[in-house]
Amino acid sequence: MQSFKHLKYPEEALLQLEGLVPCRESQVSTLLSIFGERQHFSFPSLFIYGHASSGKTYVMQTLLKTLELPHVFVSCNECFTSRLLLEEILRQLQRLSSTGEDLAPASCDSFNDFVHLFKQGTTTPSLQNQTIYVVLDNAEQLREMEANILPGFLRLQELTDRNVTVVLLSEIVWELLRPTTGCLEPMPLYFPDYSIGHLQKILSHDHPPEYSFDFYAAYINILLGVFYPVCRDLKELRHLAVINFSKYCEPVIQGKANERDTRRLWKNIESHLKNAMQTVYLREISSSQWEQSREDGESGQLKGLSAHAHVELPYYSKFLLIAAYLASYNPARTDKRFFVKHRGTIRKKKVQKKQEKTSNHLLGPKAFPLDRLLAILHSIIDSRVAPTANIFSQITSLVTLQLLTLVGHDDPLNGPRYKCSVSLDFIRGISRTVSFDITKYLYDFL
Repeated sequence: MQSFKHLKYPEEALLQLEGLVPCRESQVSTLLSIFGERQHFSFPSLFIYGHASSGKTYVMQTLLKTLELPHVFVSCNECFTSRLLLEEILRQLQRLSSTGEDLAPASCDSFNDFVHLFKQGTTTPSLQNQTIYVVLDNAEQLREMEANILPGFLRLQELTDRNVTVVLLSEIVWELLRPTTGCLEPMPLYFPDYSIGHLQKILSHDHPPEYSFDFYAAYINILLGVFYPVCRDLKELRHLAVINFSKYCEPVIQGKANERDTRRLWKNIESHLKNAMQTVYLREISSSQWEQSREDGESGQLKGLSAHAHVELPYYSKFLLIAAYLASYNPARTDKRFFVKHRGTIRKKKVQKKQEKTSNHLLGPKAFPLDRLLAILHSIIDSRVAPTANIFSQITSLVTLQLLTLVGHDDPLNGPRYKCSVSLDFIRGISRTVSFDITKYLYDFL
């Protein structure tokens, strides 16, 4: 931040900003250099991209609010039509330019109307002398709107002749969002995923005041050691840290250990974290229900964790999920052994199992292609199922329910790839509802 002391921003705001955005100093410095001084024309459009929970939205909101820059912040998920989006931008612009009285909401039928109303709304002296920032979060949703919306935003500075910068926040790369016509290339800025060291630093700052920083940092180190291989989402990790911390503190509260006895603290929470690991991203119970189940004892906890096993799914969706689990945890080379049928039964010939270093269930689910999923589905189901739109829509529904995870869908040649996100207990419960013995088809149980 020292290199920006010459800019006309309050020094206190810059120092405050440095403490509010840990592990994103490089990106903040780049943004400040692009913004320049308030009265200078900034770059017409910026494209900030990165995976979920990489700090894009938080950094932009914190930067604009801390420096008190005039801005409009709109989520394209909430404003899912072009009319809602344009009118929300104008509504927030009215609040910036008004003196406090309530104004009638702007009505906008087209992008031409939007440009005209935007020019009218920025005629006040307070907005004419500094850059206005229009931030569109979840900008990938603009692909679902009219073809002129995204090119119009990219050229908003040119069309309105105003000092305005449009900032697009997205989880996809620019090549997947670039319009085919009328495109003015934005300036890209990449937000990489947080490293384990960054997550340790960020999460450690959330420590409760009644405990020391070192004690909470040791707890975060244990938590990341368990969850980091399967979860890099900062929001999810923060949620897991909050709901499991009371269990970690139990030996200290009961006087059985002190804050430095990490070995005893780890042994107390180890099984608890293993149970919590089955619920990453699923959220089958709320945080308050989790705490209540923990207070009710181990049996109550297990009951709460197994609640998702009673989920109701369509008949073919259950077999799709079973096939996805088998594809995730069985090596592809074993498919012929398990799923090639002979006279309607599984081959009885026993083949000596190769020595494996680690169980596939300990290594976690592996990604598999769509054609392998359908091949396994056709093998395990009684009647042949054609790959119709109904089957594909059920796959999409399983992804929406976060029972499947879509990975590698950006490759048009190989097609989409998936991972199964459910636990072994979950899939056993699903299998029992359709009278299918899944353990006979799992390589780890040979």
